[in-house]
Amino acid sequence: MNDQQHPYDPYYPQPQIIGYDEYGQPVYQQPQQGYGYDPYAQQSYPEQQQYQEQQPSQYQGQPQQHQPSHEPQYDPYGQQGYSYPSYDTGQQWAAQPEAAAPVAPAAPPVAQAAPVAAPAGVPGQRPASERSAPSRPAPDDDREYRTEQFSFIEEPDEDSEDVIDWLKFTESRSERREEARRRGRNRIIALVVVLVLAAVGGVGYLWSAGKLPGASEEQQKGSTATGPQKRDTIVVHLHNTTGGGTSTVLLVNNTTTRQGTSVLIPNSVVVADGEGAATTLGKSVEDDGSSGTREAIGNLLGAPITGTWRLDTPYLDTLVDLVSGIETDTDTDVPDPKKGAEPLVRKGEKQSLNGRAAVAYATYRAPGEAETKQLQRFGQVMFAVLRKISDNPESATMTVESLTQIFDPSLSEKDLGAALAKLAEHAKVGDYKTALLPVGQDGTLTEGASDSVVKDILGGKVTAPAAGDVPRVSLRDGSGKKATEAARIVLINGGYAFVGGGDADIQEKSQVVYGDDLQKATAAEVAKTLGLPAGSVAKGKPSGAAAVTVILGQDYKVPEAR
Repeated sequence: MNDQQHPYDPYYPQPQIIGYDEYGQPVYQQPQQGYGYDPYAQQSYPEQQQYQEQQPSQYQGQPQQHQPSHEPQYDPYGQQGYSYPSYDTGQQWAAQPEAAAPVAPAAPPVAQAAPVAAPAGVPGQRPASERSAPSRPAPDDDREYRTEQFSFIEEPDEDSEDVIDWLKFTESRSERREEARRRGRNRIIALVVVLVLAAVGGVGYLWSAGKLPGASEEQQKGSTATGPQKRDTIVVHLHNTTGGGTSTVLLVNNTTTRQGTSVLIPNSVVVADGEGAATTLGKSVEDDGSSGTREAIGNLLGAPITGTWRLDTPYLDTLVDLVSGIETDTDTDVPDPKKGAEPLVRKGEKQSLNGRAAVAYATYRAPGEAETKQLQRFGQVMFAVLRKISDNPESATMTVESLTQIFDPSLSEKDLGAALAKLAEHAKVGDYKTALLPVGQDGTLTEGASDSVVKDILGGKVTAPAAGDVPRVSLRDGSGKKATEAARIVLINGGYAFVGGGDADIQEKSQVVYGDDLQKATAAEVAKTLGLPAGSVAKGKPSGAAAVTVILGQDYKVPEAR
């Protein structure tokens, strides 16, 4: 029988036995053109060469027969002819030596000798190189293996760290990109929120100031507003230290409508003094001083006054120079007191005035002119000053402190500076106006004064008196008996606040007028106090900010003096 791959050929070089393995199986020498390539066949080890040189020459090239008891121990790793166990296929490959070499003595027999393989060339017998090796060595095999003898030992991959570093780099770069996207989205959201808030705030400001397109003219001017409004009001008394006399103006800051107003109050208006007696504003400033006059004005108009600023003409001169002069339209020439000198002020538009010229214009009243003409010039000077004062509270306070004047305890330098700064802010943008309080020839407030000035500008309103409040009562005499003083005394003794009186046209029946239904009971008590019939009480329109206005008629009986 022939081998399927290598048919029997008598001339084919037969393999020679070059030794035996640890199981007693013969190891054959294969020709150079073997059936498989052995990568270890080309290797040459120094130990093998040294061993070959020490062997007798007669043993070289000759096969050695298996001698169980007398052969020398065979070391399969001591020459090129050893076999390698294959852990992948279970086959054992025989290495092909380059040349015939002395064969090492065979290993001594083990406890159970393996059967001897058939000689080479026996039909049906495969070479040893093709037979499967045992899966593991014998238990008594104590040889040591060296790792460098196996090509399948796994070596550390030098590129593994580079791969790990690259993965970390790509991961960190992805995280940085995601973080950048997240920060970008947050910035966009914050920007949108800021823009929305700015737009809402701007629209709210325009709406509160009445400057939205389509708003009415009154709303654009900031003269009206719905709901409760907050106002800060101070009274300014200009004392002419040279020519005498005083001039009074109210500086009103409506923080709700963002509107500033100067309310000019004539000296002829009738107010009540500290004892409730009727007097004029001019006399009250001279006699009662700042605190008494401030209270009298508040009672007359029904509006709270924050404080009083007494401004003497020398301080007005200094104030105008501190703001580097003012500019205003003048309605007349103001002569210089020195004979032959040029006028201090020329009539015309946008006249530049220094401190001395500003004082001369604010206090000038030509012969035969009404008091209101001079009062209006003072209002022009105050408006021009407010336009030049800084709208920064700290800077405005420094300007006030530079006057080095003594202020009323009700208004400190810091408070006055803050108030002037707010008014200056309105004056610079044109949200400022000047109004004259309408007063009749008898010194009483004229019809319409309550609506145009007292109510709209000052916020004066007659309401039900709270606990401890004294009802305000005004008086007009139409009896023809000069009964104003007698009736005033009766009212004050009755516990009422007298807020002004004057003359009226003569009428037969007396009237006690109230405006608010809550004041009806108060009006009835006033009529009873004055000895007037209950039928004289009627709903109408009281004068100014009085809760009740009494108009005496011819039926009023003047009390006899005691």
